[in-house]
Amino acid sequence: MRIIIFITSFLVLNPLLETGFAHAQNAAFQRWVESFWPEARKKGVSRSTFQRAFKGVTPDPEVIKKAEHQPEFAKPIWEYLASAVSQKRIENGREMLRKHGTLLARIEERYGVDRHIVVAIWGMESSYGQFKGEKRVIRSLATLAYQGSRKKFGRSQLLAALQILERGDIAAGKMTGSWAGAMGHTQFIPTTYNAHAVDFDGDRRRNIWESRADALASTANYLKVSKWRPGETWGYEVKLPKNFNHALTGRKTVKTLAQWSQLGVRRAKGKAFPRPNDRASIVLPAGSKGPAFAVINNFKSILRYNNAIAYGLAVGHLADRIRDPSSGGFSKAWPEEYLPLARSERYQLQKLLAARGFLRGEADGILGSQTRAAVRAYQRANGMAVDGYPSVVVLKHLRRGG
Repeated sequence: MRIIIFITSFLVLNPLLETGFAHAQNAAFQRWVESFWPEARKKGVSRSTFQRAFKGVTPDPEVIKKAEHQPEFAKPIWEYLASAVSQKRIENGREMLRKHGTLLARIEERYGVDRHIVVAIWGMESSYGQFKGEKRVIRSLATLAYQGSRKKFGRSQLLAALQILERGDIAAGKMTGSWAGAMGHTQFIPTTYNAHAVDFDGDRRRNIWESRADALASTANYLKVSKWRPGETWGYEVKLPKNFNHALTGRKTVKTLAQWSQLGVRRAKGKAFPRPNDRASIVLPAGSKGPAFAVINNFKSILRYNNAIAYGLAVGHLADRIRDPSSGGFSKAWPEEYLPLARSERYQLQKLLAARGFLRGEADGILGSQTRAAVRAYQRANGMAVDGYPSVVVLKHLRRGG
């Protein structure tokens, strides 16, 4: 530690040495860029495009910082939804629907995707074009490909970005986005752009940065190829009966809404299911104490954009609020006393589940499907509500020796 502090202080106190150190770093990066050229050439990128793309490019330390940063606490879903589906975002969404109604109607007719969902994704991804990201995509992706823990992602996206420049859809200086390379009004990463972006305004360029028509139509096209079903919604808030078997929750259990109704599941706010034969799963994003949702096929299509239950609920709920000003919030309150586990607690939960024989493998702090299945098994074995929710209650139970 003393050596590191000494070197750092020495560099600060010696500008010439610090400058030399920076030059050495940049030289190493330039050697890496040159070593990347054969791979780009195999993907159809010309030498001139490659040189223009990397002109003046150096690693971006902020990108590495963001890529490596893991917050200690996850944001509770109720806080996430309150921000994502704010009154301001709802009002702005309705304004976008009015302002671009003709365009959105044409897009819906072409691709069969609900315009309210398209607008909701636009709002979620860039606040309707207000925050599209100002970082140069080539620099961000080159940084990720050069160093850090996301090199594989960085390389694949960098190659895709170079292909976009080769086709001439956008100039390198205008290809801006987030620190991770998400681009334009609806934040496509380069590989998704190459596969699904469309030229809807007919100018022979797929310009998701400056053309709302191209960006929104590209989003609709992506949802269409993700098996969106026209005329159907994403899902419904539901009310579960008191004796409901929570082991049936989760996206792996699928029944028709009519079959769920036979088990006592009802749509919230006294409404009926318009298509009882739609196949749905029951999800409990905050466990048995919070709101419950019956999610159908189109919810899976939304998750292709971002595979997180909270994101899918935010898009669906925002779309509903934009469509119907009287729809209001969810009927059941969130259990705000059930805060998400801190990273250290997530590790401890997994280690204790493994010690009790409910989970295999090393603890990684990621509460994925295997951990949730282990939580369900533990809850079932200990007479608890089997909702698979890794709550503080489950952790405390495990700590007591369960």
